[in-house]
Amino acid sequence: MTHNPGEDTVEQGPAEEMEMAAAASPEELQPPRASKPVTLSDTELEALNEEVRANKDKYLRALADGENLRKRMMKEKEDYSRYNVANAIADFLHPLDNLEKALGFTDKMSDEVKNWAVGFQMILSQFKDALAANGVTPIETLGKHFDPHLHEAVETVETDQQPPGTILEEFTRGYMMGEKMIRPARVKVSRKPKANAEAAPPQSD
Repeated sequence: MTHNPGEDTVEQGPAEEMEMAAAASPEELQPPRASKPVTLSDTELEALNEEVRANKDKYLRALADGENLRKRMMKEKEDYSRYNVANAIADFLHPLDNLEKALGFTDKMSDEVKNWAVGFQMILSQFKDALAANGVTPIETLGKHFDPHLHEAVETVETDQQPPGTILEEFTRGYMMGEKMIRPARVKVSRKPKANAEAAPPQSD
């Protein structure tokens, strides 16, 4: 019987329930059957365990690969940013060298020029502070042993006053940014003197 909105609900009595029970099929009246337990042999159980272990290994390997990829991308991004900063700093080094060399001659100039030089010296110091703040440091040279990874030998001098390979003079200052070299130092290096020529044999009369 269809129930329409607004009509009262008619409850079924015992007689109607007995009629419905009589009309039901025998299968509907039977209680639900309990599920039959599944039994696995030792071989089947070991195969399932092996599959679980394999899937777990694949999952952990995928997680590790994803983490390694994330770290590699972050490192490449940092390297790219550091590379751009190093190139920008390298462009400022040459005018910075010229300013420092020019200030080295202030002692021979007039008092008015010396007063101007004080201000430029302050600007030079600010430039150097900015370089240091970005991890840029000068390469040590004088008295150090020549390192082809840090120094560029533009001149060599024979001398027995210093061990061979000692840096005697710096022409252009080099700079490092962390472990990255921005510019090598151009230097003069000592080398071992050549052996004196053998004494000429005495001339015969």
